[in-house]
Amino acid sequence: MRIALHGATGRMGQAVVRLVHEKREGRIVGAIAAPDAPEQGTDVGEVAGIGHLGVSVTADHAVGLLGADVVIDFSAAGAIEMLARAVKRARVALVSGTTGIDSSGAAALSDAAEVAPVLWAPNMSFGIEAMARMARMAIAALGDDYDIEIVETHHRQKIDAPSGTALRLAEAVREARPDLALRHGREGTHGERKKSELMVVALRGGDVIGDHTIHLLGPSERIEITHRATQRDLFARGALRAAAWLIGKKPGRYSLSDLLG
Repeated sequence: MRIALHGATGRMGQAVVRLVHEKREGRIVGAIAAPDAPEQGTDVGEVAGIGHLGVSVTADHAVGLLGADVVIDFSAAGAIEMLARAVKRARVALVSGTTGIDSSGAAALSDAAEVAPVLWAPNMSFGIEAMARMARMAIAALGDDYDIEIVETHHRQKIDAPSGTALRLAEAVREARPDLALRHGREGTHGERKKSELMVVALRGGDVIGDHTIHLLGPSERIEITHRATQRDLFARGALRAAAWLIGKKPGRYSLSDLLG
């Protein structure tokens, strides 16, 4: 598996480099970062702290994607459209875990998927996908007598809220309860909680990698489904597993749910 990285100098990009080196799960052949990244021209192995790999960080997508079977993207939402255009030209598989993507970014990914396989997920943890499935099953079994709220916690540097994972979980909840309307936070005299609400609350602070809890609050009881990420390697492992699965697939949009069957 020949891997190009987009967002190669970020925390997740470096985690993928280290994991590939440690597990020998493929080979890094390209490393793309923003033009203003101070690591431009530096060997990506040295950036990740594992020594020389012979792959220099570049801002040129064509150079970075050259010879790759798949590109793994952990970058910024604003960089997605340019990456999608490069993927479409190179016809290389794309696995993206970048969050905060807007409708234009989503449309760009779908455009690239016309000629290449594209898998996007706001969280590359297979545990999160299992959590979404558990929530759907529980909500279907319990009915509409239970109020549902989602609380997510991340480190202080996270720039988007709520997290893409929280929104993914909210989407799973609404698949079981399509009557629910998404809301974000409460303030002031907001009145009694409406049965149709699905509240998502975001907490920020410290160095929390990512905690998510779905609260099912019913008569005389409550159920909490919680996922806690304790290492960033979790997402790197998920991305590598998704990349290995995606290579050779027909053009189109894919998800972790497709991978898990």
